[in-house]
Amino acid sequence: MKALIATHRTQGNGTRDFTFCVPGELVYLGAVCDRDARDPDSPGACGCARAFTGLNSGKATTTAEVGEVPLSTEDYREAVRSSLERAGWTSLGVDPEEIVAELIEIAAQHPVGTVLGRRVDDVMVRD
Repeated sequence: MKALIATHRTQGNGTRDFTFCVPGELVYLGAVCDRDARDPDSPGACGCARAFTGLNSGKATTTAEVGEVPLSTEDYREAVRSSLERAGWTSLGVDPEEIVAELIEIAAQHPVGTVLGRRVDDVMVRD
């Protein structure tokens, strides 16, 4: 199935790029703090509004790639659910099913190999 994975491709094309994920790690659109939601480019911005979060590492990257991964949809759901549970998000009311549906929808819109970036709730193709 198609899913978003961490990548180093196009890293450094943006002046504020960063990557702490393992290349190929499944990623999701993590939480965004109030400061970054208001202005992701402010001097005090932490970068969460521009980042994808690794399901295993919990670390962040500004680049994700649409990849073909050897998982069933059910396996993917379980990977997302267990990651969110481990991080404490499910106890705060985050619904893993909503996250999975969003990720599947994003991946379906792009061919495998497409590198994506994020800006708050928007995901876009990177050059």
